[in-house]
Amino acid sequence: MKLNLNSIAILFLGFLIVTPAFAQSGEDIFKSKCAPCHGVDGLAATPAGKMLKAASFKDPAIVKAPDAQLLAIIKTGKNKMPSFAGKLSDDQIKAALAYIRTLQK
Repeated sequence: MKLNLNSIAILFLGFLIVTPAFAQSGEDIFKSKCAPCHGVDGLAATPAGKMLKAASFKDPAIVKAPDAQLLAIIKTGKNKMPSFAGKLSDDQIKAALAYIRTLQK
């Protein structure tokens, strides 16, 4: 098969779209999906966080919770927190949790 310039450009653009370098960072995911309730600092001091009684990520119980438990909560939801299964990939959820862990330091 002979590739013309348009075919090469389409293949290149397709490669760029699926390259991990263009994936959202954990911080970006956190800011778009978590921060409205949990706040940019993770303390849940936002109006929505207060109204929904969102957890602070500095709560000792959350700091001590194993990643597997927190990943399950993010995927399935808890109390008024919605499920992110089907909205975020497993890799996106892991990246967001890794960022959350940085807020706990």
